[in-house]
Amino acid sequence: MHICFLSNEYPQEGHHHGGIGSFLKVICRGLVNSGHEVTVINGTNAKRRICDDQGVKVIYTPFRYVSGISWWFNFQAVNKELKNLHRIQPIDIVEGSEMSFSFLKKIKGVKYIIRLHGGHHFFAEGENRGIQPWKGFQEKRSFKKADAFIGVSEYVVSHTEKYISFRNKPKEVIFNPINTALFKEADLDLIKPSQLVFVGTLIEKKGIRQLCEALPIVAKLFPNIHLHAYGRDWKDKEGHSYLENLKKNLETETLRKVTFHGPVSHEELPEIYKQCNICVFPSHSETLGLVAPEAMAMQRAVIFTKLGPGPEVIQNGVDGWLVDPRSSNDIAKTIIDILAHPIKMGNVATQAAASAKLKFAPENIIDKNINFYQKILA
Repeated sequence: MHICFLSNEYPQEGHHHGGIGSFLKVICRGLVNSGHEVTVINGTNAKRRICDDQGVKVIYTPFRYVSGISWWFNFQAVNKELKNLHRIQPIDIVEGSEMSFSFLKKIKGVKYIIRLHGGHHFFAEGENRGIQPWKGFQEKRSFKKADAFIGVSEYVVSHTEKYISFRNKPKEVIFNPINTALFKEADLDLIKPSQLVFVGTLIEKKGIRQLCEALPIVAKLFPNIHLHAYGRDWKDKEGHSYLENLKKNLETETLRKVTFHGPVSHEELPEIYKQCNICVFPSHSETLGLVAPEAMAMQRAVIFTKLGPGPEVIQNGVDGWLVDPRSSNDIAKTIIDILAHPIKMGNVATQAAASAKLKFAPENIIDKNINFYQKILA
């Protein structure tokens, strides 16, 4: 098969990327290793170029940024790339995210699959905000053009379906794979006591505020507790920094208990996880997320959200812990419980590594994707 992914997030050397970029890198390379052709059409604000990433053909297509009509120019660019690519290397599958097909010209004989990483309707509900008419229109138009759907969790499928019909088209839940060669079991002896780690964008929906507010409660019993937060600062339309606002509202004593390191590369995370006592990801709104499974794979104690897909990733108290991300008290109580019972922590961390391999190993996930593609083409 020749599978073509549409994205703006394929990882580039020297650039930080998020969870979708990590997903693309693992699945694209995995498909190539399974004998399939893979092309990524990736929007860029630089010149057009074609790169080879371990057999993955990445076409960086220039996007134009013109107020109000960028979408038209950019879809024209993608349509042109697809047409030319199909003429040279016939495409079997085109895969994109929720809005990828809004103004795409479908090629006869090619199947179009949307992978639900969390679109506009999904996050509007999760963040309790209204639907923007233009974005809502694009998403619904894109869904009409799709031939099939893959959800990265049961949760993202069920909550998207509340707003947009799948029109009885084929759909399947397939978790995102993790890079088990990069995120592998680390000895528990490497842990630095009382060290907490948070990885994610510094924004309200990731739960960083509630986590910081939990620190003084934990410090009453564990005075050496310290949080290391890794991730980029989020800024609103007016350019106001979330991090600066967070610091203004936290007590001085709390700020002494946390270090904000800024963004790091994906490749740096294993070394960070190795040394931490507990990884804490109290997200308010998530489709699945990769940070929790990656930390689990490294045999570390992981606290994740009990909301959304949390229970699909972690069985509370068995291979990790689930908390109410809106409650600083619940986060603090769980951290204290883990620190107070190191033997149980070690047992749960060991089970976490086994669970992560079972659920998120790339070999199994790649096979599930290939089987679904073949079913849609049959």
